[in-house]
Amino acid sequence: MRRRLVESASVRSVGYDVARRTLELEYVNGSVYQYYDVPQPTYAGLLAAPSIGAFVNAEIKPYFEFAEV
Repeated sequence: MRRRLVESASVRSVGYDVARRTLELEYVNGSVYQYYDVPQPTYAGLLAAPSIGAFVNAEIKPYFEFAEV
């Protein structure tokens, strides 16, 4: 999945597959996680958030299944 670099202390890059509704996050420590069945508006909210790390912790991690890739 193609990712884009973001300004964040905890997340290095983010990607999103519209067809699969899969969000992919690369953290600054190098680990990569995919979050499943994430709606496109949630991805848009992540990109627009003043703090990507805070958004991930509040709006992504508690609600979506994930796996490290």
